[in-house]
Amino acid sequence: MTNAQVTALQYGFIGFLALWTVVLVPQLITQLARYGGLRVRSLLSTAAVLLYGCMTLAVVFLPLPGPGTRRLSQTVQLHPFQWITDIHTEMLKHGSQWFMTQTFQQACLNVLLFVPLGVFARVLWRRGLIGTLLIGFTASLLIEITQLTANFGTAPYVYRIFDVDDLMNNASGAGIGWVFGALLLAVLRSPIGAQPARSERVHFAETR
Repeated sequence: MTNAQVTALQYGFIGFLALWTVVLVPQLITQLARYGGLRVRSLLSTAAVLLYGCMTLAVVFLPLPGPGTRRLSQTVQLHPFQWITDIHTEMLKHGSQWFMTQTFQQACLNVLLFVPLGVFARVLWRRGLIGTLLIGFTASLLIEITQLTANFGTAPYVYRIFDVDDLMNNASGAGIGWVFGALLLAVLRSPIGAQPARSERVHFAETR
């Protein structure tokens, strides 16, 4: 992990603390008024979703381009599985193993980045696999469009590549997270106890 990514995560955590403080107070008031007490599981779920969202946005968009930042020579990549070719090119250039290349590690990070989203979709929002894949793809597409438009014009220029491979890897990560969420629910689900056999009185004089 680079220093820029570590710094981005730090800003993401600070943003989470600020946002959670804003959300927590009305959530506490609502729970006390509606249920007469606190629902810890709901509070933790909200915190987890906010933490994930802030960290993800920070990693995706930070750091912002500074005055000395070099502009990208390519801003759009529309060839599926281009990352596989890039791994081969990087291996020939640097002589490293495929799993040690920066391209492979970046692809893995793009998958892992959306695994929590898939877990949330299954565990918290009760979505199916197809719905989760659509959520992951849509969220990734919104991120890529934001990057392509230079954060909707708020950044001085485009500083991240619109990459179709990111769409596929992010959606795959959401699908993997859905599987993890389904397994987690299966493990945590309390087993259904066997129902004791009911004794039945048989009246021989009664016609059956």
